[in-house]
Amino acid sequence: MLTNDQLAQWDRENFFHPSTHLAQHARGETPSRVIRTASGCHIEDRDGIRFLDAFAGLYCVNAGYGRQEIAEAIAEQARELAYYHAYVGHGTEASITLAKMILDRAPAHMSKVYFGLGGSDANETNLKLVWYYNNIRGLPQKKRIISRWRGYHGSGLMTGSLTGLEGFHKKFDLPLSQVIHTEAPYYFRRPNLAQSEAEFVAHCAGALEELIEREGADTIAAFIGEPVLGTGGIVPPPPGYWEAIQTVLKKHDILLIADEVVTGFGRLGSMFGSAHYGMEPDLITIAKGLTSAYAPLSGSIVSDRMWKVLEQGTDENGPIGHGWTYSAHPIGAAAGVANLALIDRLGLVQNAGEVGAYLKTSLTAALGDHPHVGEVRGEGMLCAVELVEDRETRRFFDAARKVGPQVVAAMLSRDRVIARAMPQGDIIGFAPPFCLTKGEADQIVSATVAALKSVLG
Repeated sequence: MLTNDQLAQWDRENFFHPSTHLAQHARGETPSRVIRTASGCHIEDRDGIRFLDAFAGLYCVNAGYGRQEIAEAIAEQARELAYYHAYVGHGTEASITLAKMILDRAPAHMSKVYFGLGGSDANETNLKLVWYYNNIRGLPQKKRIISRWRGYHGSGLMTGSLTGLEGFHKKFDLPLSQVIHTEAPYYFRRPNLAQSEAEFVAHCAGALEELIEREGADTIAAFIGEPVLGTGGIVPPPPGYWEAIQTVLKKHDILLIADEVVTGFGRLGSMFGSAHYGMEPDLITIAKGLTSAYAPLSGSIVSDRMWKVLEQGTDENGPIGHGWTYSAHPIGAAAGVANLALIDRLGLVQNAGEVGAYLKTSLTAALGDHPHVGEVRGEGMLCAVELVEDRETRRFFDAARKVGPQVVAAMLSRDRVIARAMPQGDIIGFAPPFCLTKGEADQIVSATVAALKSVLG
């Protein structure tokens, strides 16, 4: 592989990369890859090497790369009005239009959209709104948040606490005490292999009920969950899970936050994961697919019942004391308007459902009987292959062997296909752009099969 030596040197000397082994990168033990251009489902680096991106960046380039319609909308907005704030009733044509477009697509009981920049700050907004809501209701002790192990909700102090993955807690003094965790709906990794899916759902709901009773329902404000677990393993919930969980939450007056940063705007083949699974959230977190990552933008969609209390709070206390400088940034909003219009015009949500199902079916046909494949799972344009040392006993590989990362590295080096090695397990994750073709899905399957053979025989 050719390298741009000057950029590689500058990279190692100046650039602090997120989610990176800092020491190895600084020593030159991991690659410094500079991405130059992209189109459709492919990216290309400065050395002219082209890759099929089977993870859409970080589950986010939903519309695909190189969409000139979105680029032109960004440029036009920058020329006309690059920035103005959204405080004290100010808005732009783009931000107002985008809020309307979002609510036209969201569940019917949602009322308003607050805009931020990324999923982490959107979930910080959600928690502040939950606390404000209960203070206005005269419930100042009802503040703790239940999240789930293996959930992912951000990397901030509170959002990193909500995240239920060890790497986001270790040496950061997280989670903070306001956050408590319950079990993930991860049927493949259930402790009791004799449980049916229905029994496992009952077990998860029962564990939640026990946690609430132990901690005190009067102290618990909200439950946050992704419709499909994302970074924790790409795990769709068992049938009936969300119905059972919501029954418990309603019983104890606990709000539901649906984190749809990954699932929102079509990744499951449905516009929202909440509708897909019959969820009735009080808040919905959106980001990634809102602009297909062409510009930073996130949002908190607020339900009717919460909005009424927020209005009451400002009548009693004056303007709400929450805002970001870049809330509803017009360039991000313009990207969002163009992105959602493009997704509709090209039928990309339908394609995500159809080609995503084809990808999962094809991976299952190719690998379902492999001695080291424990499960192939997915929903819409989300799919995962979980590897095991012994599928009969469901014995997992020693984490030190890094089998999953080896397979992903082999896919990259041999076939130039980008997958993701998911944390806390040997799990190969796929989340391609919605414009993926069946031919490109076949390339992903072929690369996965070849990489497994090279690593595991």
